[in-house]
Amino acid sequence: MEDLQLIATTTAGLEACVKRELLELGFPDVRVYSPGRILFRAGLEGLVRANLWLRTAERVLLVIGSFDASDFGELFDRTRELPWQQWIPADGKFPVQGRSHKSQLSSVPACQKIVKKAIVENLLAAHGTSELPETGATYSVEIAIREDVAMLTIDTSGAGLHKRGYRAAAGPAPLKETLAAAMVQLSFWNPDRPLIDPFCGSGTIPIEAALIGRNIAPGLNRPFAAEEWPAIPNHHWQNERQNARDLIKPSLPLRIIGTDIEPKALSLSSHHAELAGVAGDIHFQCSPFDELTTSREYGCVICNPPYGRRFEKGPEIAAIYRSMPDVFRRLKTWSFYVLTSVDLEATLGQSADRRRKLYNGRIECTYYQFHGPRPPKNSAILQEHPPQSPEQDDQAEEKPAAAFGGLKINASAQVDMFVNRLRKNARHLRRWPDKGITCYRLYDRDIPEIPLAVDIYEGRLHIAEYERPHDRTQAEQADWIDLLAKAAGEVLDIPRKNIYVKRRQRQKGAEQYRKFSQTASVCTVHEGGLKFEVNLSDYLDTGLFLDHRVTREMVRKASPGKRMLNLFAYTGAFSVYAAAGGAAATKTVDLSNTYLDWAGRNLLANGYEGPQHKLVRADAMKFLREHAPGEHYDIAVIDPPTFSNSKGAQDIFDVQRDYRELLLTTAKLMPAGGVIYFSTNFRRFKLDPDTLAGLDVREISRQTIPDDFRNKRIHRCWRMTVR
Repeated sequence: MEDLQLIATTTAGLEACVKRELLELGFPDVRVYSPGRILFRAGLEGLVRANLWLRTAERVLLVIGSFDASDFGELFDRTRELPWQQWIPADGKFPVQGRSHKSQLSSVPACQKIVKKAIVENLLAAHGTSELPETGATYSVEIAIREDVAMLTIDTSGAGLHKRGYRAAAGPAPLKETLAAAMVQLSFWNPDRPLIDPFCGSGTIPIEAALIGRNIAPGLNRPFAAEEWPAIPNHHWQNERQNARDLIKPSLPLRIIGTDIEPKALSLSSHHAELAGVAGDIHFQCSPFDELTTSREYGCVICNPPYGRRFEKGPEIAAIYRSMPDVFRRLKTWSFYVLTSVDLEATLGQSADRRRKLYNGRIECTYYQFHGPRPPKNSAILQEHPPQSPEQDDQAEEKPAAAFGGLKINASAQVDMFVNRLRKNARHLRRWPDKGITCYRLYDRDIPEIPLAVDIYEGRLHIAEYERPHDRTQAEQADWIDLLAKAAGEVLDIPRKNIYVKRRQRQKGAEQYRKFSQTASVCTVHEGGLKFEVNLSDYLDTGLFLDHRVTREMVRKASPGKRMLNLFAYTGAFSVYAAAGGAAATKTVDLSNTYLDWAGRNLLANGYEGPQHKLVRADAMKFLREHAPGEHYDIAVIDPPTFSNSKGAQDIFDVQRDYRELLLTTAKLMPAGGVIYFSTNFRRFKLDPDTLAGLDVREISRQTIPDDFRNKRIHRCWRMTVR
């Protein structure tokens, strides 16, 4: 019994972790026997120690024997010959489980029955009894046959080693303690480095890290099946537990931080930390992921964010992953470790420094590791805790740059070019406010490698990025944009709080209506002597299309005494201009309640209210098809989206496909001489005047694009007259 053969089982992918733990515990001859199984040798004290200390193993199995077995007779005879009586007493309970892989004995139930019968015969003869009541301690036997080699073991652990005894209850999609411990072990974290889990749930990762940091044996406060075995004297358990207590270190020098957005989960986390004896080493707080920030350096983010497999809130999960580069780039010296079933590299547009396939339950996941810069050589982080694992050994070759973000070497030259162009353009447009134009475009992709649109809104700066190919990661791109925004603010003397940055990119489906922010930086600006509400923070567009400044003035001049229809009205700017021009009536049509309310506020801010100015929530095409007879319009403004599949729309709208029906149906509601102003931002749009019977069509794009727009194809516009 002083030279036992044992097996530590584990989840596939964690074999190296378990092997390293066994070597650190002082066990010789450790080797991976098969996927999820690590063989080692020990005496009775070692058997006890392995159960108490293994953090990433699932069970410790005692090997009773191993032999070739290609037929049931051989399996029975060889099993009966094994020394079962040394371990199982006459009253021992010994259920038999089995599995077979690539073997002739493929019937697992048959193998279990034969092994059970063979053990019974062995014990009856060895103990000199006629019956085995199975009322005593449990000895769970397993017959595992792999490629015709049978191995018979007894489980010494009982409940899986992941059951440390501190988790009183579990939240949704709980992470196993053994997997959480492995995630910590596979990171660069040590007790002198900060650690944050921004999706802590019931607290498993922070608690396992605290147990590791304080050298608390994970099995210290739980029972094991082998504790009830007469073959293992109780003093072994007492001695090993006392030794484990003596090795516990004092409180961690830095408290671990666990955050989550669910107060109930955090309450559970705190309770679990109390039960684990590490409550003073962890600070739990309610905080959303996008608010993650800290002034500490060289820390580790270790997390298991939701994947969507066990959650129904798909869009919310997508938003979490979409925000990761922007959140992680704030922590320039940190390293990041993320376990997920999502293709994180594709989602983030960035390759991980390491990746490892692991299983969270039955879900195949990848553990992505993004390494930050190595701490200075003279720091306490390295002096007190030199690299211990193969993963930590890589710190010697760790890259000096941030894991997320950073700037390319040509960034400084690009900033100089950008600043010079802004200064030149600002000098050229410096008198525009004196002319009553206080909202205008200052820069519009003037320099090809700096594809930005920079707009001035009465002392506020709105910067939107066009989606263009580049060699930067998403986080590097965000840092680059921030650098340009800072430079723009400095050269234009605009404080950072008045600078708003958005990324302009193609969006699909519901994405085209996605908010950029919840800040609601709403202000009132002026144009043509009128007031308009703009939101500079929350949406891709601000509420006032500056490229239609001239078109709006055309509509105002054409409106005296006219009845005006505004389709796809957005925030109603054309309706306000028509009312200001003396329109007898306006009808503002849009499917969005948000935009209609916005249009109503714009009309009200300029003193235009009453039944003659109607707001109609409707799909534009449906509105035209079902229009009440007898009502006509003299002017119509139609500025549709290129494509729309809004939930409330009757059909999917495609401007290239649907423009004929849109224009001809509108023309039927207008008398001879009625005017339609039609505009689109779709660059590849082709309009065929010959298909628009009854309309005189004249393109006025050049006349409607303001001088401040360098891009003369920002929109196309036509003036159409009903014959």
